[in-house]
Amino acid sequence: MRMLLADQGQSWKEEVVTKDSWMQSPLKASCLYGQLPKFQDGDLTLYQSNAILRHLGRTFGLYGKDQREAALVDMVNDGVEDVRRHCSQLIHHSYEGGKARYVQELPGYLKPFETLLIQNQGGQAFIVGDQISFADYNLLDLLLNHQVLAPGCLDSHPLLLAYVTRLSARPKLKAYLASPEHVNRPVHGAQKI
Repeated sequence: MRMLLADQGQSWKEEVVTKDSWMQSPLKASCLYGQLPKFQDGDLTLYQSNAILRHLGRTFGLYGKDQREAALVDMVNDGVEDVRRHCSQLIHHSYEGGKARYVQELPGYLKPFETLLIQNQGGQAFIVGDQISFADYNLLDLLLNHQVLAPGCLDSHPLLLAYVTRLSARPKLKAYLASPEHVNRPVHGAQKI
């Protein structure tokens, strides 16, 4: 969400909630699903990361150029979330004993994204179509996080590596990625691994 907003030239106000304040305040009880993130856009309050991403995608025209592309964007985003769930399971439940196996299986998790890039202008464009979508930001976030988890993990996926380099070089996104707000942010819900 932050990368999307930054790249689209939007400003936002973020309220960081510490674990202690979350456990001791009425905020948790006030959240629809008892969890964050909570996103406020005027009088619209949204919960759930992907609902927020889809809302931002519609708001900024980042949902493909037609219904066909929108369906593909949804498919890619759901695929990203599948990999994110595998990664979250590793980070929060089996990191020490499971990291080697996860890294070994990672090329299989990433292969569909490389395939989609090949099918879209030979890997020289975005994940779907010829304009960036909200799924590109979510995929970029996933890939950047995996480069922290397992440096070199994209070496066997040259199109994904080029994709990360290309998207990260977008001027507003590059500035955000270099900012303290991003650099100092924990990866995978914990301090950088």
